[in-house]
Amino acid sequence: MSSGHKAMTLFVTVILGLLLVILGLCADWPRWAWAASAGLLAVIGVVTNRVLTPKREPFPRELLPEPDLPLPDAARQDQRVTHVALPSSVADYDFSFSATVRWLVLDAPSDAPYINPAGLAIDAVLQRARAATAQQPPHRSAFVQHQLDGALATMRVDATGRVLAMALDVSLNLPEHDRERLAKLSDVRKDEDVWEHERKYERSKRAYLGEDVLKDTGSAVVWWLSRNEKEVEGAVDRIGLLARLSAAAKNETVAPPFEHLVPPPRPVFPDGTTDAGTSADWQRPYGTGDLTASDNGSGDGLTVDSLLAWFGFSTDDADVDLFAERLINLASAHGKTEAVDEIKRRFEPERAEQADDGPDESAPPQDDETST
Repeated sequence: MSSGHKAMTLFVTVILGLLLVILGLCADWPRWAWAASAGLLAVIGVVTNRVLTPKREPFPRELLPEPDLPLPDAARQDQRVTHVALPSSVADYDFSFSATVRWLVLDAPSDAPYINPAGLAIDAVLQRARAATAQQPPHRSAFVQHQLDGALATMRVDATGRVLAMALDVSLNLPEHDRERLAKLSDVRKDEDVWEHERKYERSKRAYLGEDVLKDTGSAVVWWLSRNEKEVEGAVDRIGLLARLSAAAKNETVAPPFEHLVPPPRPVFPDGTTDAGTSADWQRPYGTGDLTASDNGSGDGLTVDSLLAWFGFSTDDADVDLFAERLINLASAHGKTEAVDEIKRRFEPERAEQADDGPDESAPPQDDETST
């Protein structure tokens, strides 16, 4: 039992003994009462001693290990770095990096060289940040900043093994003028994408029309019917038009089986119209036979009048005689004697008769009036 426990037991016993003596004297106890109070005092002393005595430890204290003492905080230091250029995945577009670098100096051998812990820590943090930013596009600076917050939030040993370094309060942004350039480039790329898609759509549509729909007249007719299933008669009426479209799409003439369905081209006159005039004689269709002076009612010959109508000359045109003379010269140059005779009969009937009978040198020249 320790001295503290003994002193406490003795103090309690003495106090109780004095109280019993005072009580016995005041009450005039008999002798047996004094003997009983003495025994009671002894019992109280023993009980007090047991109560105050601590329980015995299972293992001796001297055999227990020394308790862990709190380790003193290692000396750590901070330094702020600002506006450090870090590369992005696009050349000439650098991020601007700022952060607070924190480091701890590690134990080193006694013969280790002296170091600048701030320089080692800042370099280690910048190398880690550079490895992250170099893989990211410049227009994602906000996203990359959050990545750096996580990548630099852990203390790590630098390349020399002398310091632990991390970064706090990371800030990463792109200069304003670079952001404006990237926005313009993005708009241009989007416009190019739209234009390229439009070009592809146009090429696809042309290929569909040229190589499928207008591949031949039959394909064109089937295509028209697929869009107008209930207009069979309309498809029949349009076969000639579709044949011309199919031929034009391939820069070819209309296929022989469909030539009879294609109307002859209408003449275009100098005034831009396709009508020769008001006279029915000037609007007759061309024939397929030989050139004749005038329409004989059969409708199977190409008349001089219809030829003039095609060129836009009327019966009262002042230049019609000159034009007829040029036609005669042109036909003579190509050896078309029959055409020359027909033109002369139309415009110079008397001269044509003289040419048939032989030249009359005594006859004076005369002007012929244009017959209608």
